[in-house]
Amino acid sequence: MPKLTQQQLESHLWESANILRGSIDSSDYKNYIFGMLFLKRLNDVFVEVAEQIEREEGENYGWYDRDEHQFFVPERARWSYLSTITHDVGSAINVAFELLEEENQTLQGVLASIDFNDKEKLPDKVILQLIQHFSAIDLSNKNLSEPDMLGRAYEYLIKQFADDAGKKGGEFYTPSKVVELIVKLIKPEEGMRVCDPTVGSGGMLIQSVDYIKSKNGNPINLTLHGQEKNLNTWAICKMNLLLHGLKDHRIEKGDTIRDPKLIEDGELMQYDRVIANPPFSLKNWGREDAENDGYGRFRFGLPPKDKGDLAFVQHMIASLNHEGKAGVVMPHGVLFRGGAEGKIRKGILEEDLLEAVIGLPPNLFYGTGIPACILIFSRQKEAHKQGKVFFLNGANDYQEGKNQNFLRDEDIEKIVAAYDKWEDVEKYCRVVDLEEIRNNEYNLNIARYVESTDEEEQIDVKEAVAELRKLEKERREIELVMNGYLKELGFGE
Repeated sequence: MPKLTQQQLESHLWESANILRGSIDSSDYKNYIFGMLFLKRLNDVFVEVAEQIEREEGENYGWYDRDEHQFFVPERARWSYLSTITHDVGSAINVAFELLEEENQTLQGVLASIDFNDKEKLPDKVILQLIQHFSAIDLSNKNLSEPDMLGRAYEYLIKQFADDAGKKGGEFYTPSKVVELIVKLIKPEEGMRVCDPTVGSGGMLIQSVDYIKSKNGNPINLTLHGQEKNLNTWAICKMNLLLHGLKDHRIEKGDTIRDPKLIEDGELMQYDRVIANPPFSLKNWGREDAENDGYGRFRFGLPPKDKGDLAFVQHMIASLNHEGKAGVVMPHGVLFRGGAEGKIRKGILEEDLLEAVIGLPPNLFYGTGIPACILIFSRQKEAHKQGKVFFLNGANDYQEGKNQNFLRDEDIEKIVAAYDKWEDVEKYCRVVDLEEIRNNEYNLNIARYVESTDEEEQIDVKEAVAELRKLEKERREIELVMNGYLKELGFGE
């Protein structure tokens, strides 16, 4: 029997959205499809292990011995049981989710938030179609042609749902090419502790693992931590990491600014790499809580009530260990806005924590066309980088898309190569001394440091005036002809 290919898996999963179309809002598809996919995957791996024990040892303990499985699937959560039910199917699936959470510590809170028992939204007929649809694919390890197929299919679905959800998609998904760029700039290594304080669906942590693999590193001892405020998105992140085979992770629920959960001995945990795409210019970000912050995160100052960007930046800086690096996506406003934000910028620059400002093309992100940039912070700059900031204008290198633009591989390579070389390239990037930034009152607007406009064409005034006279003469001649026609038609004098 041929194994399942990536393309077959992805098209089958996307087809499940067509079953739900018309029954529920497209922004809710992901919860149901992810829940069903996860349930089927756990079942198929469980059955595969139990059958293998039976085949090889002639014993049936694989069906009830919890120690034989990464995830134990109780009888009423097994596909063989669920596919026999024809009434109150949603209720049976909810029970299956509860039982799975009871049996498996790592799944607590992940599945119970998905409610299949809403007959107005999901009548039995629709759920039965979904079960039948998922019954058609075998998600056991032996049937997957590549080990990380399921993880990649899940990422594919997350992207499709973000496309479908439009503006709302930005709440849980950062375009993967933007993530790839940041990861290649901050270069995580095996053995490091990596954190995303606004983790969304977990793409930044997963791409950190992929990067280490691409460098022939072993990500097995990589520590992956994150925190996510939205409970549905938190559950998606947990499933995403588990489907990628990344079981050793810690993803906390809650608001990173108001209630940071990644704490050790009463202090913020310290990381080698911190990577994030916080919500742009969040209005109600938690200034009141920040005024009484017990973790010393806001020592450069409190951002304005209606713009939380530099609150997230300061949290990230405070989470870095003495050799740590951070990469964060920010709106351009943080580069030049004055007042409290200007003071925070000054403090960060004077401590020589900012390493690079990289301008991105327009319209890359879901739900906003505003220009964005990547800021790289470093606790311990290399000697030749000290007292300097690298500015790069990457705004012109991209592929235009129907709804949004995207970075190509060559655009990413160009930016990373320039950053690694740390040399000036005319009209593209420049290494700037802190003294020059001081003279600009700590304004980091890229256009102040990287000349990007084409040289103006020199105009020959004499020639231009002669051309103008010629055009005026031609116009008078045309008017005379037109007036003649109007006279003939009885409209003229």
